Amino acid sequence: MSALMACTGGAIMLIYGADKAGFSQSELISWFFAVYFLGGILNLGLSIFYKIPFGGAHSITAAAFLTTGMAQFSLNELAGCYIMSGLLIALFGFSGLFNRILELIPKQLIDAMLAGLVLKYVIEIVPAFKEIPLIGGMAVLGFFITPKISSWVPPLLGVLIFGIVGLFIGYDFPVINQASFSFPQMVTPIFSMHAFFSITIPVAVLVLSNDIAVGLTALQKHGFKPPVNHTLIWTGFVTMVAALFGGHAVNVGGMMTALCSSEEAGAKNRRYWAAIYSGALVAIFGLVAWKAVVLIKWLPTAFISLISGFTLLGVLLSSLRSAFADSSYRYSSLFSFLIAAANAPFIGISAPVWSLLIGGISAKILGESIPPKKKQPRKTKLKKQTVEAP
Repeated sequence: MSALMACTGGAIMLIYGADKAGFSQSELISWFFAVYFLGGILNLGLSIFYKIPFGGAHSITAAAFLTTGMAQFSLNELAGCYIMSGLLIALFGFSGLFNRILELIPKQLIDAMLAGLVLKYVIEIVPAFKEIPLIGGMAVLGFFITPKISSWVPPLLGVLIFGIVGLFIGYDFPVINQASFSFPQMVTPIFSMHAFFSITIPVAVLVLSNDIAVGLTALQKHGFKPPVNHTLIWTGFVTMVAALFGGHAVNVGGMMTALCSSEEAGAKNRRYWAAIYSGALVAIFGLVAWKAVVLIKWLPTAFISLISGFTLLGVLLSSLRSAFADSSYRYSSLFSFLIAAANAPFIGISAPVWSLLIGGISAKILGESIPPKKKQPRKTKLKKQTVEAP
């Protein structure tokens, strides 16, 4: 189940982003190889070495962000951005400042920004359903039926299975192109300040806050003591290697780690085997990327939009809940959400950066960053009562 999380919706998100950026088939295959093979090896190695269940591949939320702004940069510039992003993550590990840096950015604003970014993908469910009503109806049916069958099976798996059944019933598949083998391509990185602020910083923030932080928190919740700094250092270094092949991030995954470390994975001292199997499957998926890409592209565009929307549905729900549950960040969270949802870059800086910046400034001006003082209960004086003797 952990591997399926990465190899279904995550793979479709990469193809969607590559189409937006105009990547060639070989560049897309190289991107697949970088994040899946190296991502599987990273989490496989961490799980074996520390005997702790680390599950992951790449950041789906960062991939969703990239589809909104990567088209304005060349692949060489993007590779430079990813290298700098990996370097930032590694520096946080070496310095031990990870938790302190995250405290400077209110989590409500990060969640509001993320909700704004993924909103457009979730909304695409509606026009996709209109285009392929039978397949969309089957997918929606799978979303509601799967949790009734088993509580530990994610609804996304039901969407995928029922949607594929709907494809075979009501879709005429075109003739599939022959899959030709392609080696991963080395990319010469180009570094620029414009790309650093527009791509590097948002990707690093998303990976640290929405993937690594969630994964480490899940491990602690299930009684494990993960090596925080070492996890960041290895994530940063392997991300820098993946960047040389066009990979945007290689990291410990939040939901994948939560699943591998949960009670459903078995006895606590044996749960790391779930992460080992997950990492091995993800790595194998990266090795056969040249076939997987062709098979996924064989699917209709509306079906890809449908699966992408359902993949990010849980991210949108949890982000909205976290962003607006705390009333102390009402307007700043709203501003961050709207700016990210509008996705309108200004003076060369991407919308997510403006989202966090304006949200943070708004919180300071409105005093929303200061926790409200608790009102003390008003003391009431009791009047003395005199009782007359009979």
